[in-house]
Amino acid sequence: MDKYDVVVIGAGPGGYVAAIRCAQLGLKTACIERGLATTDKVTLGGTCLNVGCIPSKALLDSSHHYEHLALHAKSHGIIANNISIDVATMQKRKEKIVKTLTTGIAGLFKKNGVTSIEGSGKLQPNLNVDVCDRAGNVVTTISATNIIIATGSAPAAIPPVAVDQQYIVDSTGALNFDAVPESLGVIGAGVIGLELGSVWRRLGSKVVVLEAMPDFLGSADKDIAKEAKKLFGRQGLDIRLESTVRHTKVANKKVEISYESSDGAQSLTVDKLIVAVGRVPNTLGLGGSEVGLNIDSRGFITVDENCRTNLEGIFAVGDVVRGPMLAHKASEEGIAVAERIAGQSPHVNLAIVPWVIYTWPEIAWVGEIEQDLAAQGRDISVGSFPFMASGRARAMGEVDGFIKIIADKHSDTILGVHIIGPGASELIAEAVLAMEYGASAEDIARTIHAHPTLSEGMHEAALAVDSRTIHL
Repeated sequence: MDKYDVVVIGAGPGGYVAAIRCAQLGLKTACIERGLATTDKVTLGGTCLNVGCIPSKALLDSSHHYEHLALHAKSHGIIANNISIDVATMQKRKEKIVKTLTTGIAGLFKKNGVTSIEGSGKLQPNLNVDVCDRAGNVVTTISATNIIIATGSAPAAIPPVAVDQQYIVDSTGALNFDAVPESLGVIGAGVIGLELGSVWRRLGSKVVVLEAMPDFLGSADKDIAKEAKKLFGRQGLDIRLESTVRHTKVANKKVEISYESSDGAQSLTVDKLIVAVGRVPNTLGLGGSEVGLNIDSRGFITVDENCRTNLEGIFAVGDVVRGPMLAHKASEEGIAVAERIAGQSPHVNLAIVPWVIYTWPEIAWVGEIEQDLAAQGRDISVGSFPFMASGRARAMGEVDGFIKIIADKHSDTILGVHIIGPGASELIAEAVLAMEYGASAEDIARTIHAHPTLSEGMHEAALAVDSRTIHL
């Protein structure tokens, strides 16, 4: 039986990063990956690189270019007539990007000396792991001193909707349309639903988003959510809140949807339907219950603040544990666990994990939201700055949105930063770094920002916390 210092189960953003860091630290490391159920070829990178973060951003970028040329380039003096979209070419570009990055991970494994093993990992007593093929047959068994579980998550399902990946698809299927549907339904107005709905709306689909909750983007700052709903509506996304799907049926190459809203029973017929109601942890078939691993009723593995499970030598990271289901959170946890195994003392601050929605304008935030702080009775100061007052945003022709900074009224410590606007996904990094160091709004206000840049909006928002903006 082969013996390793560390065996990582899963090669997604949490797993492959953990494996590489373990190897860098001199630990003999193996990483087990079964690959996607939809393909015979095992590729590394997990959901994120294969059917999640990366391919969706490739399509978002392509569709953004198309819409810009079709609707907005004229204001720049660029005349583009008879614009059309070649979906096949767009999909090939996406696939090339995915292939480049997934094969790149294989190269990183080779460079760092990580042993890559194809198959599914199933826990056995005494820190042994069975490696099984897709039929469930044990191919080999390996032994470890430490095990890191990083098996990720899968799209959640809802009982009234049967995904067939032809007319009714999950997030994976929505990335693979070979033509632009004339009409498209999306169940779920969360991150995934809004991003995928935006891709196909930009390319010409009439998109209706059905959201069961009464509030739009309930986990976001209320001012950001209000602005986003207004802007998305202006773009043509038909977002219907308090709309609970009761039944779906495919008939005559259409999807018939019955749903309940505040106005009673409703119906909708579309060419395609995307189910985007969140994700669930991938812990089935792991063998956790058989070896006594603590897994809660929702399928999440119970861990402490250092990602240790209840079993000695076994850790878990990423989407299978508490905290946001985000690739960058999984990666940081993977690195921290690798370093802890090697005897170091790393930390991951879950309180300042940035969130991003890659619509346009983009939405990003980190830390607390104003309504929660108000409910807690916290004394706060709030400053905001609109992109319409930014010289760089004006030059770009992208003036929608704003930056909002929330600080403690007495200490001026930054408690949360919320952005909707161009480049929000990049701008949020300054806020995360500032909060990691416990910075005040005054610290940002006293920091020189290059002119003209979008980041000046962060500077002005920080000034606004003390009611002293210059350009508004």
